[in-house]
Amino acid sequence: MTTPPAEVAVTESMVASLVRAQHPTYAGPLRLAASGWDNAVFRLGSSWSVRLPRRAVAVPLLVNEQCWLPHLAALLPVPVPVPVAVGAPAGAYPWPWSINPWLPGRPAGTVPVPRRAAFAADLACCLAALHVPAPPSAPGNAFRGVPLASRAAAVRQRLDTLAAADRAGLHRVWSEALAAPPWTGPPVWLHADSHPANLLVGDDGRLAALIDFGDLTAGDPATDLAAAWTVFDPPGRAAFRTALSALVPVDAATWRRARGWALSIGSAIAASSADHPAMAAIGAHTLAQVLLPI
Repeated sequence: MTTPPAEVAVTESMVASLVRAQHPTYAGPLRLAASGWDNAVFRLGSSWSVRLPRRAVAVPLLVNEQCWLPHLAALLPVPVPVPVAVGAPAGAYPWPWSINPWLPGRPAGTVPVPRRAAFAADLACCLAALHVPAPPSAPGNAFRGVPLASRAAAVRQRLDTLAAADRAGLHRVWSEALAAPPWTGPPVWLHADSHPANLLVGDDGRLAALIDFGDLTAGDPATDLAAAWTVFDPPGRAAFRTALSALVPVDAATWRRARGWALSIGSAIAASSADHPAMAAIGAHTLAQVLLPI
């Protein structure tokens, strides 16, 4: 399968018209920077970006970012893309959109895996700071932060269709994760999509920013700890786990669920990235890593 198709073709001229009409103080040169499953992102001048849903399903996720990122930014030790201006539907574009700061750094997926251990402690610090009890009004998410059992049918179906070398091993990892005791603590804030494409790394190799909060929700912190497998190799994973355990207690059951979440996220990426080599590489890396001893 490939990246979900856009329901609206978001063009440079369309975005320029929206910015010029609604937020002219930010007008400047535009270029497409990224087009993912849910949103298109254009760089606007040297300091800003424009984030626009390309599918209707992403609209409430963008609204969640607009509502909650100012609050979450105050919790985190690294920058996040807090909207500086909110746009409304106009002309051929039917949905709300945002102008955000352009955060410097390169996606962690472009950093060779062995070098990612350099930011393992930074990511641990970031997630420990984020994982505080969330209010009852926090956004819900049927796909992240929920009990793993609710994802069982979807994950098993994906595993049965993946061209994986060790499909039986992946099913075994998933069964072990499902058998782990569930999260019984309060729902905590979650980024809920902590894979390498959503981490920015500076020239010094340290974590520079956490981006793409479209899936943000509250629930089981194991969802975000999937980064141990989506991002790192065994040395990096050990550094991440050690750094996190020095900040917050993490029991063995949480790590087992986290490996299950990595398998859930990695299999979803692998199943829908045939046309996106960078994302396909993240999916393949994750599926290989979860097969290693925990």
